[in-house]
Amino acid sequence: MEFLEIFVLIFSFIVLLVIGVPIAFSIGISGILTMLVSIDVIPALTTFSQRMATGLDSFALLAIPFFILAGNIMNSGGIAIRLIDFARVLVGGIPGGVAIVNVLANMLFGAISGSAAASASAIGSIMGPEMKKEGYADNFSAAVNITSATTGLSIPPSNILIVYSLASGGVSITALFLAGYVPGILTGLGIIITAVTMLIYKRKGTKAAVKALGIAALIGVALVLAFQGISMARATFNPIVNRVLFILFLIAFAIFAFIKTKNNKAKALDGSKKLLDAIPSLLMLIIVIGGIVAGYFTATEASAIAVLYSVILAFIYRQVSFGDLPLIILRSVKTTGIVLLLVATCLGLSWIMAYENIPQNVSEGLLSISSNPFIILLLINLILLFVGVFMDMTPAVLIFTPIFLPIVTAMGVDPIHFGIIMVLNLSVGLCTPPVGSVLFIGCSVAGLSIDKVIKPLIPMFLAMVIVLLLVTYLPQLSLWLPAKFGF
Repeated sequence: MEFLEIFVLIFSFIVLLVIGVPIAFSIGISGILTMLVSIDVIPALTTFSQRMATGLDSFALLAIPFFILAGNIMNSGGIAIRLIDFARVLVGGIPGGVAIVNVLANMLFGAISGSAAASASAIGSIMGPEMKKEGYADNFSAAVNITSATTGLSIPPSNILIVYSLASGGVSITALFLAGYVPGILTGLGIIITAVTMLIYKRKGTKAAVKALGIAALIGVALVLAFQGISMARATFNPIVNRVLFILFLIAFAIFAFIKTKNNKAKALDGSKKLLDAIPSLLMLIIVIGGIVAGYFTATEASAIAVLYSVILAFIYRQVSFGDLPLIILRSVKTTGIVLLLVATCLGLSWIMAYENIPQNVSEGLLSISSNPFIILLLINLILLFVGVFMDMTPAVLIFTPIFLPIVTAMGVDPIHFGIIMVLNLSVGLCTPPVGSVLFIGCSVAGLSIDKVIKPLIPMFLAMVIVLLLVTYLPQLSLWLPAKFGF
């Protein structure tokens, strides 16, 4: 009987997806059909609807509609162009600078808006023509935009981390937000290194590309050693000595900045202007995340503050009027309705899977293959990479968190660490057909068909997977920052 229920669940879900039923309805219908195998119609429908309603009765979930609204206001409020100008000041003058600007702008805008789709649309529509003007191929520009747009899902504030917190049974949202910074930045750096290497390979050949990768590796090792040295110095030397060393470093940096500014006054003036113009947008991250970490407000309260701040900012930039707000709110309500319906049906399905002991059966099956945490994490990553190709991120997190989290926690994996693994993993799926929403948006903005973008996407996929493996097997990349703040 148990096998029959599992078969009905999987078979009905696949059939519904194949015939084009929206995923939220596919999840709900397949869940109800599974219940009908062992429960009468009325109790099955009543139980499923109760689980949907009670699942949405969560204070933490209020953050999702607020962050969606804040992201939509930012998308219309002139923030994207200011962040692009700021990124151009930072890296615009180095080789491959425009591609790096695209990545940095996506990281900043994705972090502020919390939406990969909004980031791909806003940054792609501006940077696409700019990169074409600089001589970059259209498919390469689209690939850079598509992959880097996903970095905002791990760099907070992130709606998907809130969804994971709900699915995991209450893992601290603040800790998840802090844990996402280093992996998100590493993903961005991985895409930058890959993009620059691809450009060097195209222009100068294999030898130059290998040399560039070697330089990047040496810089990475040097930064790690510098970090270790600073940590040892702080632990070894007297606090006064550390303070003196820090002041000397600041003085040296100030002298360097003064010389550069003196030699390039016009450029420095323009850069300072663009920096000042971007500061109000960047303050969003400090206000929202800083307030949460300092304990001034919860993630849900921070989402409401993000809406208020984004409205004020949009009016200051004069990109949004009162007449635009109803349409922005309506668009946000539509998105919220889709997301929360997905959440509700997935929570109902999660209860059914628990009722049918599916997580326990999957756990036993995986552990029968191996009890080695290295192998189990690799298998879970492979499964999630496969799932991400066919399923959107929100339902995947809601369905597979209750299945895999008990397995990994039993092996000693921190739930915060596993949440970041899931988000990084499923972010790859957003860039792959047939359901990669960011892929479709990025191609639409660039005016290209998917088949033309796949070739330059593959190296960037590999970069994302390498970062995923690093984060999977080096837990401190995720857990270092939460530990520093006592989470």
